[in-house]
Formats: sequence, structure tokens, C-alpha cells
Amino acid sequence: MSEKNFIDYVRICCRSGAGGAGSAHFFRDRLNAKGGPDGGDGGRGGHIILRGNAQLWTLLHLKYRKHVIADGGGVGSGGTSSGANGADVFLEVPLGTIAKDAETGEIEAEITEDGQTVVLLSGGMGGRGNVHFKSSTNQIPRYAQPGIPGQESWKILELKVLADVGLVGFPNAGKSTLLSVVTAAKPKIANYEFTTLVPNLGIVRYRDHRSFIIADIPGIIENAHQGKGLGIRFLRHIERNATLLFLIPSDTDNIQKEYDILLNELKQYNPELLDKPRILAISKSDLVDEELKEMLIPELPPDVPYLFISAVAQQGLVELKDLLWKTINESVIGD
Repeated sequence: MSEKNFIDYVRICCRSGAGGAGSAHFFRDRLNAKGGPDGGDGGRGGHIILRGNAQLWTLLHLKYRKHVIADGGGVGSGGTSSGANGADVFLEVPLGTIAKDAETGEIEAEITEDGQTVVLLSGGMGGRGNVHFKSSTNQIPRYAQPGIPGQESWKILELKVLADVGLVGFPNAGKSTLLSVVTAAKPKIANYEFTTLVPNLGIVRYRDHRSFIIADIPGIIENAHQGKGLGIRFLRHIERNATLLFLIPSDTDNIQKEYDILLNELKQYNPELLDKPRILAISKSDLVDEELKEMLIPELPPDVPYLFISAVAQQGLVELKDLLWKTINESVIGD
């Protein structure tokens, strides 16, 4: 997906429809010049509704749609006829989208399933017609309720990529290369930092026609939680990954130190990320022999399972898939 086409944040003004006014009509025909009240109710105003769409991967289609306005309800009429409801407006969004109030930052909706709908702003109720106000003491009510106005509010739609596995690592750690080898994804690969500027998703084919989704999250650097580098723009995507795969090259000066930095960035952004299952993959392991691997093992963090892999040389990838599948399913059972 092109960097220009991946939009994961939009700010949009929503206005639901106003309810239609009730009718203060009285029944009349050629035989009855002074019939009783028969005014119908006004129609409901249109809602603003979010709807999950599994075919969408970005909020690009909403980037330039700054205002969303629903129709008002129709007015009531004689014969106790109700006005038509205003047409609802559906905003199609990718799975993993959350909606926030732009002023308070409060999360108001979360879309995680295809076809799931959430009313973001309710339309105003229609006013009641004068037929509702007839009583023994008031036989000819000449009034009806006006419709309730619609709501208007600025909303923030934010996409957090849904994936079974999230790749976590510094720029140029080999995440995109790994994704391109174990899936059919074709991310941009080059020997410089921040090659990946958007999250890339790929489907890993596993045994017995099973599969899982892996996401290449753009590289984190130290103090990313403070906005450095690509900042927190992509840290949010890690929140929706079931398992975190830390990728650190074998030629790194200090594997434990790099792992601690990555872990600290996740902790500073959201401490709950540390509750997710973690796996450490030492990439580019084709550059080191077995003796050097043995020397590196004491440097590895003791509390996380690890593997030596090489995407280029196709080493350790089957074992990595097995471990990922096992970890994903254990975390699902644990939930």
C-alpha cells in the first residue's frame, strides 16, 4: 500500500438529522366539519452510523470528507400519518477503527467485526402530533410538539491495525524482509532507516490450511513515545496485536540493551502492552556461526523465548511459525 494512501487518522464533523414536527391537524370531511384531532407524529432524524467493512484497510476515503450531515425527519400529517424518518448516513470504516470525541478524547465506539454497526450520533426524535394531547378537559388541542434538534459534534476516527502478530524492532532490523519471505506481502525494502512508512499486513500460511496475520509496524527508535522519529503515529497499531515478535539483528552491539529500549518505549506509551506474549527473533543469523551464537545466548533476555532466524537464508522460519502459532493460540485460550 502506498504511503500516501494509508490514512489512519481523520477528524470529521458529524451532524445528525433533526426530528420532524408533529401535526396539529383536525379531521375534516364533507360530512364532518369539526372532527377531532388527528395530527400524526414527526419522523425521526437520520443517525450517523459507523459500519465495519473488512474490505477496507485505510481511512483514505474519509480524509477529505470534513462534514457528514444526515437528513431531518418528515413532518406529521392528518389522519395520524407519521412523517418519514430521515435517511441514516453510514460511514464505512476498516476493522480496528475507534471513534473518539474530539474535545474530550473519550472513546465512544470501537469497530472490530465485519458488518458491525454503532450509532455515532443519534437523530432527533420526531414531535408528537396533537392526537396525543386530547383529553376529557381538552377536546380540541391546537398544538403539537416540534421535533428535537439533531446533534453536532467533531469526531476523531483512528485506525489501529488488527493482526495476530506485530513485528517490533528498530529501523533496518529486517522486519520487512521477514514479512516478504513468510507472507505474500511486498513491502518496500532498502538498506536505510524508515524504509517502512506505513504498517504492512501479510497472511502467513501454516500447516493444514491454517493461517494467521502478521503486521510490520514501522521502526521504533528511542524516545518514540515522545514523538521522536515516526513518534507515536504507529505505536497505536501495536495495541491490537495479540502477540509481539521482537526482531533484533545478530550484529547489534548489545542485544539485551536494544530489547530493553524497545520494551521501555512500549511501556511508556501504554504499560498494558507489556502484558502481551512476547517472542524474540535474532535476525540475520546467517552472518554468525554456531560458536558465535553460543556466545550471544548469555546476552539474551532470560524471560522471553528466542530463536535465531535468517529471512534471506530461510533459516529458522519453520520453527518461528510453529512458535508463533502456539503462542497465538495460548493467548486466545488465556483470554
